[in-house]
Amino acid sequence: MADLSKYRNIGIFAHVDAGKTTTTERILKLTGKIHKTGEVHDGESTTDFMEQEAERGITIQSAAVTCEWNGHRLNVIDTPGHVDFTVEVYRSLKVLDGGIGVFCGSGGVEPQSETNWRYANDSEVARLIFVNKLDRMGADFFNVVDQVKNVLGANPLVMTLPIGREDDFIGVVDVLSRKAFVWDDTGLPENYEIKDVPEDMVDEVEQYREELVETAVEQDDDLMEAYMEGEEPSIEDLKRCIRKGTRDLAFFPTYCGSAFKNKGMQLILDAVVDYLPAPAEVDPQPLTDPETGEPTGEVATVSVDEPLRALAFKIMDDRFGALTFIRIYSGRMKKGDTILNSATGKTERIGRMCEMQADERNELTEAQAGDIIAIVGMKNVQTGHTLCDPKHECTLEAMIFPEPVISIAVAPKDKGSTEKMGIAIGKMVAEDPSFQVETDEDSGETILKGMGELHLDIKVDILKRTYGVELEVGAPQVAYRETITQPVEDSYTHKKQSGGSGQFAKIDYRIKPGEPNSGYTFKSSVVGGNVPKEFWPAVEKGFGSMMETGVLAGFPTLDVEVELFDGGFHAVDSSAIAYEIAAKGAFRQSMPKAGAQLLEPIMKVDVFTPEDNVGDVIGDLNRRRGMIKDQQAGATGVRIKADVPLSEMFGYIGHLRTITSGRGQFSMEFAHYAPCPANVAEQVIAEVKERNAKK
Repeated sequence: MADLSKYRNIGIFAHVDAGKTTTTERILKLTGKIHKTGEVHDGESTTDFMEQEAERGITIQSAAVTCEWNGHRLNVIDTPGHVDFTVEVYRSLKVLDGGIGVFCGSGGVEPQSETNWRYANDSEVARLIFVNKLDRMGADFFNVVDQVKNVLGANPLVMTLPIGREDDFIGVVDVLSRKAFVWDDTGLPENYEIKDVPEDMVDEVEQYREELVETAVEQDDDLMEAYMEGEEPSIEDLKRCIRKGTRDLAFFPTYCGSAFKNKGMQLILDAVVDYLPAPAEVDPQPLTDPETGEPTGEVATVSVDEPLRALAFKIMDDRFGALTFIRIYSGRMKKGDTILNSATGKTERIGRMCEMQADERNELTEAQAGDIIAIVGMKNVQTGHTLCDPKHECTLEAMIFPEPVISIAVAPKDKGSTEKMGIAIGKMVAEDPSFQVETDEDSGETILKGMGELHLDIKVDILKRTYGVELEVGAPQVAYRETITQPVEDSYTHKKQSGGSGQFAKIDYRIKPGEPNSGYTFKSSVVGGNVPKEFWPAVEKGFGSMMETGVLAGFPTLDVEVELFDGGFHAVDSSAIAYEIAAKGAFRQSMPKAGAQLLEPIMKVDVFTPEDNVGDVIGDLNRRRGMIKDQQAGATGVRIKADVPLSEMFGYIGHLRTITSGRGQFSMEFAHYAPCPANVAEQVIAEVKERNAKK
């Protein structure tokens, strides 16, 4: 079996267009996995193998590739940058031990890089920073390093310095070894020379080397003392300290280069091997209680000798059938083994296992702790399920996915497509947990829900092309919510006599607005047995079931506290059903009295615009009921941060491009729910009533 210390499981993540996929291509070329590099703008890169990815030049789903460098095995996952597909980044980070954050030399720290960085911090993943595209106009390595400090609040440890700027960028200086790596104009990664540091850079290199050494020796008290007394640490000692600091997230080794021009990539691969942790060096995954989801205090130690524990982090349907991507944390897995899915309690037999090379695959007979592999044809496994040894049942910490904020209604154009659409959507929901589907019971329409317009646009495209289902698509709908604004104390009695035993339940209750984002909470303060304890859950269930359809326009109700404080019961006629019916009646009776109010999703919008158009962009955001939060001037334009209601943001990209002559960009993600202004609420409620009348 392989030596675990020679494994590196890494992900590449960044903002849209910072060069993740190109970086992955170069890594594959350098490690000899591919012989011709495909370019993203030609639609030929290895990891963007979906038609939709090739066409749009963006990454939609994370792709896994395996390669070797300096005797180490690298499992690399290329992740998407668009905010609509953040779930792909999140679930990839969950199973990785290290990452490379790619930043654009001219764009710097962009909105999506912040979101991904925050996810990586939450997952406590050690990272290298790669400042890419230093051959571009306006590229400034030092400016990006400052942004990493100020915007991300991270501590970048500068390991290489660029030689030349923009068109004159020819190579990098390795600060640690004080050597210059200079590439020639052929564009081939292997055509470089190692030279002495250019004379005009000697002072700068010394200054950065001093900073590097001072930061590194803080990781080792003995070395630090020796250094204070004037003793220069060896390169081996420094590397050991940098490795420790990187693993503990004390700092992030920062590299520069140009992936497209093949400059500086070898140093990054060396850094992956030298500084990013092996599977056994990362804090092991906590095991959780399957009932409560709380940690049990045990962990999945990364070792081949432990029982099998693996996490399914992605499901993909391709031309060979369903693929389940898993990360093995401990133990080993062989072809023909029977394993337990602790989420469903069912066992499955492992048929075919393979190592993925984007959409190609190599068959395996066995795999072990530290591996990221795909299994073909598993039946009931979903994203986030734990696969384990049937004799040692366990549950790994589950994944939490964000709620969708936007929905569209779709209907097949012809009768024959209905069944086809059902099967296709079933597969797509299994692949992407942030994509949800429901059927509107009244109208029979199929409602698709997702993270943004682009997300749903791609889903409809996949249905058309991959599954051949032609759809009629309705206008996007916003996921509104309802809440209440004032407390109400009320009483409700449910009585029914129909010969034989009747039904009786009386409840006295208070309904009041809850804390923001608290959902629905219920408590009972009944004393003296006026409502027997065994009926409290029925009252809670009755109110809870009504929270799904609010009284204003039938949207789910949020942030409500219900307290049951008194009531009455009948020794013969009271039952759990009677109390549940009473609670439902009480909800209908009291919610309109409690000042019901409509809430709308507010998005955190981040707009990048050239300086000349700032006034127009801000004016436009104000017209969309936006609250401007912040403005930052950069080298190439201005970033405007604002909170804007989602309902005002449909089709915004087209409008922004018109205002800024095609140079503006924006990204948005869900921030919170906020009360709707009265005129907007009236309009929404009127539209809902009109829709219901048509049905």
